[in-house]
Amino acid sequence: MALLWCNIPVMCCHTVVTLLTLFLLLHLTTAINAKGCTPLDSWTFDKIIPKFHAAIVKFDIAYPYGKKHEEYTKLSAAGRGSPELLVAEVGVKDYGDMENMDLAERFGVVKEDFPKVKLFISGKDDPLDFEGEFNAEELKKFIRRHSEVYIGLEGCLETFDRIVDRFMITENLVEKKTLLRQAEDEWDKLKSPSDQQIAETYVKIMRKVLEKGGEFIGLEKNRVEGLMNGRITKEKKEEMQGRLNILKSFSRDEL
Repeated sequence: MALLWCNIPVMCCHTVVTLLTLFLLLHLTTAINAKGCTPLDSWTFDKIIPKFHAAIVKFDIAYPYGKKHEEYTKLSAAGRGSPELLVAEVGVKDYGDMENMDLAERFGVVKEDFPKVKLFISGKDDPLDFEGEFNAEELKKFIRRHSEVYIGLEGCLETFDRIVDRFMITENLVEKKTLLRQAEDEWDKLKSPSDQQIAETYVKIMRKVLEKGGEFIGLEKNRVEGLMNGRITKEKKEEMQGRLNILKSFSRDEL
């Protein structure tokens, strides 16, 4: 019996350690999992940056987290539709092997600046510093202000946004139908299942506009916003937000 009681604290201790380990692993996975954001280091930085018209880079701690990191993750999701834009991140360690500290020093970034965002433009020697309020919308404006790179809302695609621009401007029915056909052809070219789903949404909305007129956009936005305010799952809400963002592409004044 004594042995049994002696073992209980040990077993509890092991359980606590295991749970703490799992928590830390989950935290680190969440922290570094910025989908669409390319990690760069001292070896890859100069190989990758020059391949893009514009590259926005966040210098930060090795395992970033928190509100600013979440906003940058939103930016990386929005940038997925722009092949000329790279959204990247440099994780800097000021301990151990001092990973990427040389990159931070090269661009004059110190730990107190983290997270520090710089925009690299093709053909320009020096990057531009982001000094605005750290949120996805201000970061988008920063990119648009200093480059000609497209960046739309999350879940939107540049090719279709540009077709929609012309589709909504023209009053010529024949031209509208031609643009719809162009969107359908672009849809057929896509390989990614997620991009195919996004393209399908664009095409279906264009068909509805041809059928019911431009007022369909406002009515559909109201309908989707109503659904989002209701009791729906997180996954369904994200799906509805994607549709709402595409609808906003049909009324460019909102971007």
